[in-house]
Amino acid sequence: MAAFLTVDDVSQEFPLDNGDRYVAIKDIDLEVDKGEFIALIGHSGCGKSTLLNLMAGLAQASSGGILMDGRQVTEPGPDRMVVFQNYSLLPWQTARQNVALAVNQVMGAASASERKAKVDSSLALVGLSQAADKLPAELSGGMKQRVAIARALSIQPKLLLLDEPFGALDALTRGNLQQQLMQICQEARVTTVMVTHDVDEALLLADRVVMMTNGPEAGIGQILRVPFPRPRQRLEVMEHPAYYDLRAEVIGFLQQQRRLRQRRTLRASIAAAEATTVAGTAAVATAARPSRALPGVGSGARLVRLGYLPGLDIAPLALALAEDLFDRNCLQLVQVPFASWERLEAALVAGELQAAITPATTPLALSLGLRGRQPWAAITAMTVSRNGNALCLGRPLLEAGVRDRPSLARWLDRRGKPLQLAVPQRFGIAELLVRHWLVGAGIEPERQVRFEALSPMAMHGALRTERVQGFVAGRYRVAEAVEDRQGYVLATDLDIWSGHPEKVLTCSEAWAEANPDALDALGAGLMRAGASCDDGGRRDELAKLLSQPQWLGRRAAIALRNQFDDGTDDQPRTLLHFNRYHIDRAHVPNPAEGAWILTQFSRWGLCPFPTNRLELLSQVYRPDLCDRALARAGYAALRPERHPFLLADGIAFDQDTPLDYLRSLPDGAQPPLASVTLPPSAVPMPDLR
Repeated sequence: MAAFLTVDDVSQEFPLDNGDRYVAIKDIDLEVDKGEFIALIGHSGCGKSTLLNLMAGLAQASSGGILMDGRQVTEPGPDRMVVFQNYSLLPWQTARQNVALAVNQVMGAASASERKAKVDSSLALVGLSQAADKLPAELSGGMKQRVAIARALSIQPKLLLLDEPFGALDALTRGNLQQQLMQICQEARVTTVMVTHDVDEALLLADRVVMMTNGPEAGIGQILRVPFPRPRQRLEVMEHPAYYDLRAEVIGFLQQQRRLRQRRTLRASIAAAEATTVAGTAAVATAARPSRALPGVGSGARLVRLGYLPGLDIAPLALALAEDLFDRNCLQLVQVPFASWERLEAALVAGELQAAITPATTPLALSLGLRGRQPWAAITAMTVSRNGNALCLGRPLLEAGVRDRPSLARWLDRRGKPLQLAVPQRFGIAELLVRHWLVGAGIEPERQVRFEALSPMAMHGALRTERVQGFVAGRYRVAEAVEDRQGYVLATDLDIWSGHPEKVLTCSEAWAEANPDALDALGAGLMRAGASCDDGGRRDELAKLLSQPQWLGRRAAIALRNQFDDGTDDQPRTLLHFNRYHIDRAHVPNPAEGAWILTQFSRWGLCPFPTNRLELLSQVYRPDLCDRALARAGYAALRPERHPFLLADGIAFDQDTPLDYLRSLPDGAQPPLASVTLPPSAVPMPDLR
């Protein structure tokens, strides 16, 4: 069933005097059901009133659109009425006359007696029959606001829009009007959207509280469903067992947004200071010695050491370098291969690398200080690849009849001891997905599987020597084991979470702020190359490139075949987009996906679930930087999806209710909670070389 009110990908920009444009709200998606009461809450400047004006038709969105009852909102209309904070009453007109203004305008075809009856009933609805003939100057603030509400309801609008209607009233008057508003909206069955700064007001009145992130480019940060039954009474609401938890959730969101605004200001000042320092030191260095830039590299190009592990995920990097897709005027790229993720992460934190192509879990793990490290302010500006992993088991298990999850569970029960399984990184994205998949068959990963971190380059050999009985790795390593008749594929990550983030571009927050041009050029080059990697017509060309020794080596072609051989002697399959680099919004760093990763960190005991997760996710996931790189590469901006998504167990993950999701899992329990201290955005030392 279609929603009554749909806000579809709405953004609103305003021109500035200097020729730039201020983006007030960006990529807003919201659906409101008929009769629903929505509260919009957020700090000043987050675009609440801007969004309300767009719903009213008082302004047109710069992009996107709004549908109400199946029709596009393009201008003001009597089906939508707005109640402002300042009442907007004509001071020389009585209360009755102010209401009659709306009735006479909309119901002009009705008789005078019918119009008068409508005015009288509207004033009675708000309890002002006795004050109908008083001028606004003779009314209290609360009575004036009730006149404005009566005027709005008198023409029976389909949508009532309230812009902080009680913000200027004293607490007692505000409380009385809130109670009356609830009764009025319920009796009139009118769909309502209200802007408020009052947390208690939002929880008392609303069915859902829509929390807005900071502006500019404000968006929807979280949507909180309010479970209190109607009709509501203030005391009953406050005594509800969930009331203070919900209140703490909203207040926590607002506090996180305040800290993020402070952090944004700090980042800007750090970037300005770094730019000044680098400019001065660069001038001294240039005068002291000749440039060491490579031929064809601009004098202002920043040296960027990019770390990676060889695998099919680095195909965009290899192609971008081969086709000179990185802007040499601002980027001098040096690729640095590693054999293990542990060593790569250590080099990144130590400053030996400026950026790295890492597993999708790395930015959050570094920021949280997992794996025995101090918290380090990591960000991801883009997703480099999606999908591409498989669970490969040794052929003795195939001979034992292990061909799917249930048969693996039965084999483990008979065996009575753990399965030895190699993973590229402990509690990286590969292990988290496999753990999630195993639990779906009743397998207990903590008891029945022994995970061991191995370099992907060593996994095939470990399987051959029976050091492990299986491994999880990318398509190239799995294809080697299948080709050599050492292993077979039990499952791919398409079976677990199709479209999951696999590798991401990771760097420090401070370096990203101080080197925007270099980061944009790096992202743009990887994006252009990613589009070519998704082009099936270039497989042979890509195989030839990756067969070079500095990338995958002579057997690279086995991972780029059109048919996927799982080693079971069944007919090879065609797996569309098993490795995905560009299509279907692949590059977006999506905080919703990060929220799922946080649930798994908590599920498996790595850390308590962060109560300030939105603050953490907003720091780590930077779709704004992704959009900059997309624009530089010549592609349209992308936005993270807010819709719930499914994994193999069929349980929907909603980023707004991650704790409910954790509790709904087969091994679900009440997770430990804690507020995490985010690492500071340290000022990096300038690179003088």
